[in-house]
Amino acid sequence: MADSAEQVYERVCAHVRRTALLSSIEELLGWDERTMLPKGGGGYRAEQITLLSGMVHERWTDPRLGDWLGELAAGPLAADRFSDTGANLRWLKREHERRAKLPKALVEELARTAVLGQQAWDQARKNDDFAAFRPLLEKLIGLKRQEAEALGYSESPYDALLDEYEPDQRTSQLVEVLGRLRDELVPLVDAIRESGRRPDASILARTYPVDMQESFGREAAARIGFDFERGRLDVTNHPFCCSPGPDDCRITTRYDEHAFAGAFFGILHEAGHGIYEQGLRADQAGLPLGQAVSLGLHESQSRMWENLVGRSRAFWEHFFPLAKRRFSALTDVALDDFCFAINDVRPSLIRVEADEATYNLHILIRFELERALLEDDLQAGDLPGAWNEKYRAYLGIEPPNDADGVLQDIHWSAGLVGYFPTYTLGNLYAAQFFARAEADLGGLADSFRRGDFRPLFDWLRANIHRQGRRYSAGELVEHVTGAPLSHGPLVEHLRGKFEPLYGGR
Repeated sequence: MADSAEQVYERVCAHVRRTALLSSIEELLGWDERTMLPKGGGGYRAEQITLLSGMVHERWTDPRLGDWLGELAAGPLAADRFSDTGANLRWLKREHERRAKLPKALVEELARTAVLGQQAWDQARKNDDFAAFRPLLEKLIGLKRQEAEALGYSESPYDALLDEYEPDQRTSQLVEVLGRLRDELVPLVDAIRESGRRPDASILARTYPVDMQESFGREAAARIGFDFERGRLDVTNHPFCCSPGPDDCRITTRYDEHAFAGAFFGILHEAGHGIYEQGLRADQAGLPLGQAVSLGLHESQSRMWENLVGRSRAFWEHFFPLAKRRFSALTDVALDDFCFAINDVRPSLIRVEADEATYNLHILIRFELERALLEDDLQAGDLPGAWNEKYRAYLGIEPPNDADGVLQDIHWSAGLVGYFPTYTLGNLYAAQFFARAEADLGGLADSFRRGDFRPLFDWLRANIHRQGRRYSAGELVEHVTGAPLSHGPLVEHLRGKFEPLYGGR
């Protein structure tokens, strides 16, 4: 007697969940590599991760999994694409078919080279030595070209890589949305520059002891909803968030006693990622309904807590008295001056420290450069010069060295080509979601002033986190907000914040 559809579905779930266990071990090794691994351990770690990557690939491309998914695809469990079983089967079939196009040898070589690349990048950045990093970068770009060709694409090889992070998004769509956003941002930034108003940003460069920054940041992260019973905060050279398991979420930051904003808003940012991870359905762990729908959606959660909440005046009406008691550097600082300082708009070199108005110009630069590298219109050796030229053209500044220029981000060293645009997509999603939450809940600013972040937390939990991959990113935006993704809400948010600050009112 043939197995029922329900029995085959359970077999699929068991297979995929076991595969997820292997992936979680790989993720834990990646966290350790970037936080605790001794300098000499990089080579062996590369072999460990290579082994696991190959094992995970074998399980995803197992012909039996393909047969099971094919059997279920036309059956009743897949009939409603938005049901629990329908959503899981839709995404699992997509993932199986995508991975089946990639040779195991290529997957393993990418994993190995990414670990070695991150180790090389770390040293190259510390030594301001792009030449030392260049050979691994060239190898990684070559491997990513092979990956794009294996996956296939209709318009640009960049489409094939972008699809891993933002499924169903296309390069041509990105060019259009980024262009519209740029056309709105450039006049806004110009108006701010021409206003002549400038905050006293030196407030944030006073002495803020690292131990107190850490405790204050942990307190803020906990207050907005990050669960430290199921998570932890550590130090790294490039902040990130990872979740080796449904009750194990790791966030990281970096500290500078003369740069309060960097660590604090970095913690809020990563806590936003962590809150999303902690809000996914535990009963669906390892399955699509227990996973974030895209990196852009993930970024929307971090940018929302960092910027739309964390840089708002209402947030600091609650937290500033606490900060003044904690940091003597703020004793003589007024709330208005502090809020102006943390919303300072000026062209800067470092993406992760950029203000909301200029941040997306940093992303545009990286998007254009990595497309050119992938499409062989730019050689790796020419990257520093091209980087500096674009910073002059887009932001009117030039990095004094490669450490604060082309070497500032870890992404390319890890083979994450196609990743950068998800940051701007995250900003767009965040603004549109926040506007909908305000319309649904009302009085969010009043809640923040009271130190009550639960209404927004609960709204995000129900509307976004618990949905997992039930919808695609575009479908989720329409489902939650009633409209397709638009640059309008982000531009409205930026104008609403910066025109009062820089318009003289």
